[in-house]
Amino acid sequence: MLIRRFLCLIVCFGFLVCFSNLSFATKDIELLKEQTEILRKQLEKLQKQMLILQKKLIETQKRLEEAEKSQEKSAKKLERLSKKVTKAERHASADKVNLSIELEPRFWSIHMNEVYVAPKGLTASFFTPKDQGGFNGATLSEIRQGIQNMKQSGMLPKAEEVDVDNDIVRTLRFRLRMDSKVNENLRFAGRIAVYKIWGDGIGINYNQAGMHDITLDGTLSSLPQGDTLKLERAYFVYKNKIGKLGWHFSLGRRPSTEGPPLQYKKNLPDVGGSPLSSIINWEFDGASLGFNLEDITGIPGMAFKLCYGSGFESQYGTTSAFLSHPDIDDVDLFGFIATFYNGWVESLNMALKVTLNWAYAPNITDGFTGLTVMPFVAYKQDKNGDGIEEFYFEQNNGLFVSRIEPTTEIGKWQAASLLIETNLLDGRLDLFGAFSWTHTEAKRVSKNPLYEMLRYSLLSSGGDLKTRNGYGIYMGIRYSFFDLGLKLGFEYNYGSKYWFPFTGAEDNLIASKIAVRGYVFEPYLIKTIVNENFFLRLGAQFYRFEYTGSGNPLGKPVDIDEVTGMDVLFPAIEKMDQYYLSLVYRY
Repeated sequence: MLIRRFLCLIVCFGFLVCFSNLSFATKDIELLKEQTEILRKQLEKLQKQMLILQKKLIETQKRLEEAEKSQEKSAKKLERLSKKVTKAERHASADKVNLSIELEPRFWSIHMNEVYVAPKGLTASFFTPKDQGGFNGATLSEIRQGIQNMKQSGMLPKAEEVDVDNDIVRTLRFRLRMDSKVNENLRFAGRIAVYKIWGDGIGINYNQAGMHDITLDGTLSSLPQGDTLKLERAYFVYKNKIGKLGWHFSLGRRPSTEGPPLQYKKNLPDVGGSPLSSIINWEFDGASLGFNLEDITGIPGMAFKLCYGSGFESQYGTTSAFLSHPDIDDVDLFGFIATFYNGWVESLNMALKVTLNWAYAPNITDGFTGLTVMPFVAYKQDKNGDGIEEFYFEQNNGLFVSRIEPTTEIGKWQAASLLIETNLLDGRLDLFGAFSWTHTEAKRVSKNPLYEMLRYSLLSSGGDLKTRNGYGIYMGIRYSFFDLGLKLGFEYNYGSKYWFPFTGAEDNLIASKIAVRGYVFEPYLIKTIVNENFFLRLGAQFYRFEYTGSGNPLGKPVDIDEVTGMDVLFPAIEKMDQYYLSLVYRY
């Protein structure tokens, strides 16, 4: 009985387990049905969204097809219009000349100490007739003998010494720059300028300090020359390539002033001209042919340029204009500019540029065509009809303007300069050094009556024709305080006894700093006011001349402490301090 009861219990328990599992299974089926219904509804929703997207895609495709058709129509229309546009219309609508201006009012204070001038007694002897003991009307041999007698007897008058102060001189320079680029191969650049003294629009000076007082083509826009516009630059540049060799050709009035390293002191955004200003700062017309050698050599910035310039035209507008064999030929200058390196030196963590400039003039003359007011006029004439020419001197009491021109080819000139420029300390520190050499070969004595009387030639006097070598050093440093918009700089230059560069177009009022036979110190400050468009420049130049004739090719330089009255028919300065303040606007 017990076994039966036990078996019944087991069977009942099994049925209970089966019924419970069946109950759970039923619930799972119901849950699955609910989830299936949810998925079905979501699928229907997705299908509706897909239909909407398909319709939008079809509409977009139609719009794109319509846009393409419209674009094709516009292109065809533009092509038809372009065919109708003439070359002149295309030029007027597409090509442009970019203009920019520079305005610089500047205030100078000039103080000259120990200025040596000819004594009044000596100058008076040139205007005293020969029969009264003077030189007026005397022959060349008589004048030379008279001067020699004064030297031997110790009666040659000493130079007089004066001091000159001009507390304030105001100048104004205006420049209009032009630049146009036809395409990647051809561009034009030009600049016209006015540089004048406040209150003086004439531009012709009384001549007493040398070449700065003569209105010359080479300094026409760079020195104060009145209130009229002058053509400073106008040239085109055509460039192309032959394989990896890039080349360019240029012709016109050259960018030959304010060259490196003047960009530091001038606060220029780039170099201001082509030749190195340590030997050439002179306006001239000419041509250049340059080659970019970087791609061929792999040396950053390597380039080479041949240069030609015209200094004087001998048979137009001169006394030789209608002579088949003029007394002097044209003055031509030749040279090259070689950039050995211009790039970043990774090992030194600095920018470096190394440039060499060489120039040669085979026929230097005793002057250039120009205008000035001469203190006196010297001329030769055979008044007695005996074939002997006498020298006559007349004071220019009426202040008449004289047109001057060269009379003689006096010799040859060469110059070379090596410039090294660096940029350090993340662009804050600029350093440069230019080491230069000049070489002159005197060939003939000048036929200008005054210079013939003194037997002047190229850096030679007394008819003693010599070959001379001179050298010059020009160094500078500039530090930029970017956060303050401030740049502080200092420059030093030195020239030896026979130093003679062509730098007469420097914009200093009295004398070219670089041409000084002696030395010059120049500290300066540049303060930004409105970006680089408006800034202030404040500086001082301390000149110390050791020899006479700085920047002048005529006559042997004389130690400034040993000058006689005959050495200073034109004044010689020993010390000059020059201060300046500029406000520069560029846009």
